[in-house]
Amino acid sequence: MTTIFGRRARFLGTALGAFTLLSACAVGPDYERPSAAVPPAYKEGGVTPVAFAPPVPRDDGWRPAAPGQAEAGPWWSVFNDPVLDGLMRRVEVDNQTLKAAEAAYRQAKALSDQARSSFFPILSVSGGADRAGTVGSGNRSVSGTSISRGGTPVTTYDAGLGASWAPDLWGRIRRSVESNDANLQASAADLAAARLSAQAQLATAYVQFRVADERKALLERAIAAYRQSLEIARNRHAVGTATLADVFTAETQVRSTESQLVALGVQRAQFEHAIAVLVGQAPAAFALAPAPLAAAVPAIPPGVPSALLERRPDIAAAERQMAQANAQIGIAESAWYPDVVLSGSLTNSATILPRLLQAPTAIWAVGAQVAQTLFDGGTRTAEVELRRAVFDQSVAQYRQTVLTAFQEVEDQLAAQRILAQQAAVQDDAVRLAREAERLTLNQYRAGTLPYSSVLTAQTAALSDEESALSVRQSRLLAAVSLLQALGGRLPNF
Repeated sequence: MTTIFGRRARFLGTALGAFTLLSACAVGPDYERPSAAVPPAYKEGGVTPVAFAPPVPRDDGWRPAAPGQAEAGPWWSVFNDPVLDGLMRRVEVDNQTLKAAEAAYRQAKALSDQARSSFFPILSVSGGADRAGTVGSGNRSVSGTSISRGGTPVTTYDAGLGASWAPDLWGRIRRSVESNDANLQASAADLAAARLSAQAQLATAYVQFRVADERKALLERAIAAYRQSLEIARNRHAVGTATLADVFTAETQVRSTESQLVALGVQRAQFEHAIAVLVGQAPAAFALAPAPLAAAVPAIPPGVPSALLERRPDIAAAERQMAQANAQIGIAESAWYPDVVLSGSLTNSATILPRLLQAPTAIWAVGAQVAQTLFDGGTRTAEVELRRAVFDQSVAQYRQTVLTAFQEVEDQLAAQRILAQQAAVQDDAVRLAREAERLTLNQYRAGTLPYSSVLTAQTAALSDEESALSVRQSRLLAAVSLLQALGGRLPNF
């Protein structure tokens, strides 16, 4: 049974193996990562480099990218907020933008596997059965099969085995695999960037939400103080030591501040809705209880600038896009060389099924096809030039991504430094404004100052406290932005 098919299959295998040895080097340039401008130290971060932990190896498909990557740690833990920690875990599971990025990564993985399958031959098998007879008497031949007198039908069985293979003589398939692998790694980096972006958006919305709670508490304290001043004005008016205008002024101040408190509810609701969407929930089914802004502004060492190339997923994605564009040059150049396709087949037919694989009438065929374009009006030349231009574009985009990354880090380092100075000055202003408010109110009670002085002092104190809260919010948001700019990983994480 194995006489015919075994011998022919071995022949086909030997032929295909021989042509495998013909697959030599791939055409096109081999990829080398272009250089990028990397400063020795951050301008806003001091000149003393901060030691950082070695990168943690990844197994998600983009670790081999050059530059390397470091495992993004739970960077939000620097804020020491259990509620924020719980929300971050929900982002990883339920954020729909992140799910879309993960699906895009799986698409790139399928394309990479599809490109790699072109290395192997295509094998096919076929089989069938035909039953034929004659109408009337006499012997006839139908499709080469003799049919007996009387029109007795005859069943004919056939089977076939086929193979075809396009050997990668010029490296077109290898460059295609190289291109798709680079695209897969870029997609993995895009997934990491989407994850980091969603986490940063959540941290930003959460800080703003808690600041709204803090501002609400601040206004409530101010309203309580203003009501006490109103009561003082009413009492003084009752005994004739204050005018009715003082009462109206004090009541206007209370109502105006209550209006601000009501308006604050719009911002708080919007931040809560944003958080709900980021964790993959409908706003109607999500709520956060009010709480004070407990997070302290963390101290964030930036590390050395060269480490940024290992942390930023957008830099990794831009670098892998360069590798993909470089491989596309080789694919375009392979069009200058002929296409070679090897094929083989083995077919047999018999009227008795057990004899199908033993019949001596089996037909085998082995062939090769070569095709070469002689003239295309410059299409291939234009394609090569196009791919070289795309590569040059990707190099410029990579270098711009690196420069932008350094700019973002420098911006947030400057923001941290300057906002820290502003916070110190603003806290001092709050202290002085509160003291002025206390002294002015006491003097009003004593009848030595008009109520307008109290109004001015209280308004200034509230304004300074709101400014101090705004500075604190800006410092926390700058910390979030700096952590994102550093790729979601601190040197000592």
